[in-house]
Amino acid sequence: MNISVVICVYTEDRWDDIRTAVESVRGQTRPPHELILVVDYNPDLHLRLKREYADAIVVENNHAKGLSGGKNTGAATASGDVVAFLDDDAVADPGWLAAFEEAMSQDPAVVGVGGLTRPLWDTGRRPRWFPEEFDWTIGCTYRGLPAERKAIRNVMGGNAAFRKHVVGDVGGFHTGIGRSVQGRKSRPLGCEETEFCIRLSQRRPGSVMMFEPGAVIGHRVPAARATFRYFRSRCYAEGLSKALVAHSVGAGDGLSSERAHAMKVLPLGALRGVRDALRGDPSGLGRAGAIVTGLAWTSWGYAVGTARLRLRGARAGRSTEHER
Repeated sequence: MNISVVICVYTEDRWDDIRTAVESVRGQTRPPHELILVVDYNPDLHLRLKREYADAIVVENNHAKGLSGGKNTGAATASGDVVAFLDDDAVADPGWLAAFEEAMSQDPAVVGVGGLTRPLWDTGRRPRWFPEEFDWTIGCTYRGLPAERKAIRNVMGGNAAFRKHVVGDVGGFHTGIGRSVQGRKSRPLGCEETEFCIRLSQRRPGSVMMFEPGAVIGHRVPAARATFRYFRSRCYAEGLSKALVAHSVGAGDGLSSERAHAMKVLPLGALRGVRDALRGDPSGLGRAGAIVTGLAWTSWGYAVGTARLRLRGARAGRSTEHER
């Protein structure tokens, strides 16, 4: 099984992170078939990477600006049987690719595998108020996901692998969802991999997405993302993104995992925080409060995003009627 590794990059500000990510791919116990660096509309970074990494395939994003376009470019460039995606600010454990290969080789129905992503805090440790149930806000595996290899609805995009042919078969990643150049400057949007996995499952019944805890990476969390302000804004942006996902694939499939997380995992997390406070850990109240706040801001973002989409649809309908 040939595995092509794709790292999407966009700014020289992350040069040290990019180098660390590349070195972690070079250090795999199961070497990749090829390493592809996709540069998102940054000619200077593209030139610098071509000079630095002559042994890698360095290409410019030839799709729409943003992370989805970069992933589509990487998947189209890849010549391997499998395309693995790694964030540009992440570091893969030596057995990362070997774990992906093992998970996929068990069953041909497995078309996508997501790994275990651990936070690497620039501050040195997790803020005491930060609940593990919301580690998705920093691109990491969160409490509520399975602890063992198990089928899941969708993988997390910064630590994932897909059989190459399925990416093209279903039209790739939706460029209207997820991080874009504009999104990086304003709201931290996401969910392009969620929409992709759901759409893939809808169009290819029987396809399986698998969580593989042996495919481990560390994901850098800058100090700016360890603040309550970022936490709140990321939750709101997630709500906006979920509205786009539900609009694309339907609310039933688009929100199934989120409903279960909100109804089961988050209440237990809040109660756990209160229990910790009663046992002498005052930061438990902070975690409980963050869970309530995070759920509220995510729900609010979803409501706002849904209203905007309905208004846009109504305007489009009126415009069509006027043209007739």
